[in-house]
Amino acid sequence: MGDGSREEPAVNRLADGSPQKLALGFSSLLQIPDKIQNSLKVHFGRFVKKDGFVKKDGAGRGMNAEMSSEMGKQSCSPVAAAETSLDRQLQAWKNNPTWTDEPPEIKVTVPEGSLCNLNLRFKAGLPPDAVYNIIIDPENKRVFKNIKEVVSRKVLLDEGSRQVVEVEQAAIWKFLWWSGILSVHVFVDQNRKNHTVKFKQGRTGFMRKFEGCWRIEPIFVDQEVCLPLHPSTLEEYESCTGGTGRVASAITLDQLIEPALLPPAPISWYLRGITSRTTEMLVNDLIAETARL
Repeated sequence: MGDGSREEPAVNRLADGSPQKLALGFSSLLQIPDKIQNSLKVHFGRFVKKDGFVKKDGAGRGMNAEMSSEMGKQSCSPVAAAETSLDRQLQAWKNNPTWTDEPPEIKVTVPEGSLCNLNLRFKAGLPPDAVYNIIIDPENKRVFKNIKEVVSRKVLLDEGSRQVVEVEQAAIWKFLWWSGILSVHVFVDQNRKNHTVKFKQGRTGFMRKFEGCWRIEPIFVDQEVCLPLHPSTLEEYESCTGGTGRVASAITLDQLIEPALLPPAPISWYLRGITSRTTEMLVNDLIAETARL
């Protein structure tokens, strides 16, 4: 993951070739799923009990055994296990940082009545937990340049590895030589267990519908060392590689944008181009951060 082992990606845009000369606030809207919370500080809530940590003697469990059991519960908590696994995966990348970022693909389609449906796919040489941390970090304005600040953030539901958060953010928009600040209000459902971040517009206004989902899936970079086995889970992969196998990420963003009033052509063409271009900027920022880590 060092600087010398990576190549700066050139983003390929697979949109419909629309002109890109307007920037009516969409540059800020596409950054929505990126300011939620620092996931490594989240409390997973339940401790996992491992039998191997419970000591017993002929008379049954004594005070030392109870203390051992409690220590076992703490050491086996989901948050501790997640941090340990992520540290191990990051160390594997430090030991072998070889990785070439492939150009992301952005596809824009136009469902009836909508401005556009955007699908984005790319890969990153970083484990899913680490990519997830970047996306949900409420302080990620240092990563994504269009983010000015999070105005308010309220946790509506906390189930440990899953939270539902209400967020209002101030985002920067630019149009030719004009610029300004746009307020965006969304509800975000983030789930570490399956590495998804779903977002949906709260208060309606200029946008009638703005929703989408980030998905992050593991790539077993060194799975050839497991042959003839073909690991299908992270646990199987870590077992057959002795915990030294690198794990990368396949990242997908699906997003639907539907304004309250659909603008006529050629304005709608320009806006689709802006949507695609803004997403390219988002991807470049994210890839640059994964390379830095």
